[in-house]
Amino acid sequence: MSSQTPTATAPVAQPPEKNRRGFLLRLLGVVVLLALIAWGLWYFLDGRWYESTDDAYVSGNVVQVTPQLPGTVVTIGADDGDLVHAGDVLVKLDASNTEVALAMARANLANTVRKVRGLYSSVSGAQADVAARQVAVDKARADYNRRRDLAKSGAISAEELAHAQDALTAAESGLITSQQQYQTSKVLVDDTVVASHPDVQAAAANLRSAYLDNLRTTIVAPVDGYVAKRSVQLGQRIAPGLALMAVVPLHQVWVDANFKETQLTHMRIGQPVDVRTDVYGSAVTYKGKIESLGVGTGSAFALLPAQNATGNWIKIVQRIPVRIVFDDPKQLDQHPLRIGLSTDVEVGLHDQNGPMLAQQAPTQPAFSTDVYEKQLAQADGMIAQIIHANMAGGKDGK
Repeated sequence: MSSQTPTATAPVAQPPEKNRRGFLLRLLGVVVLLALIAWGLWYFLDGRWYESTDDAYVSGNVVQVTPQLPGTVVTIGADDGDLVHAGDVLVKLDASNTEVALAMARANLANTVRKVRGLYSSVSGAQADVAARQVAVDKARADYNRRRDLAKSGAISAEELAHAQDALTAAESGLITSQQQYQTSKVLVDDTVVASHPDVQAAAANLRSAYLDNLRTTIVAPVDGYVAKRSVQLGQRIAPGLALMAVVPLHQVWVDANFKETQLTHMRIGQPVDVRTDVYGSAVTYKGKIESLGVGTGSAFALLPAQNATGNWIKIVQRIPVRIVFDDPKQLDQHPLRIGLSTDVEVGLHDQNGPMLAQQAPTQPAFSTDVYEKQLAQADGMIAQIIHANMAGGKDGK
């Protein structure tokens, strides 16, 4: 029986696939670790200095077009979506009644000017009458003094002296009456000319009112923009204050972004904002900045604010509106926006120098129109023409 010597077992070789899988797993772990480190560095150095929200919508001025006096619609000059410029005719009302009232006001002003001219003539006549009666008083006084001397010597009778005294008394009474009439006439025109006389001013004010009423039968666009919400119809009898349509200046829109209250810690006025809209997607990014931070939450200014002191209470994170204005108006010309469109906004918080609330009161109007400024100037021109046409030889009554 032979004996066998035991031999060592040779190591088993690993399959190449298993080695490659382990290497890839280790490589993946390293990549993930590096990615986490990179993300952490980015977040603490830059990423945490941004706040974003998709609860943001385009807002703008919606200028209501309303009549200032009642009337019947005879013309509609623009429809929804039309571009209009400030001063363009939007609606015309029947002007028959206002034209009649304007004609009456013109005639009343002309008649008043002529009557006031008569008052100045009365003053001149009363002054001449005072001078004539003063002469009569002087003559009667001289006659009385002469007869009084003659009566002392017995040259005339006492009865004739009495007649002379009566004539002097009558002349003095007539002078006093004439002076009172002169003062009365003078008070009516004292320190005035025809154009500044109170009666003429009152008639001119009535003419201005009638002129404005007639002018306001033509309703014009207050600003440049696009027509929206037209509800007026031809032949409709409208009342003052009724909304006929609206004009929206789309080149002056802004974004109201509703951020959570936890996002406002580092938000300041003037910080840059990137705005993207659903209508254009990521292809268009608008540049803007924060104009103001809201002074209250939406629920606080709601029609029915929450009453947290009653019933069961559940804390809800509130949102505060942040107004964002666009830096470059040309972007709105190239890619126009509409009221109410959804947007995504991202605020860069790096610049912390701005205030959280406005520090100065506005020095200019937020929005204004000048289409009504020249209306009274045109009425004043008409008044001056009527006054001049009804003056004798173009004189002003001085």
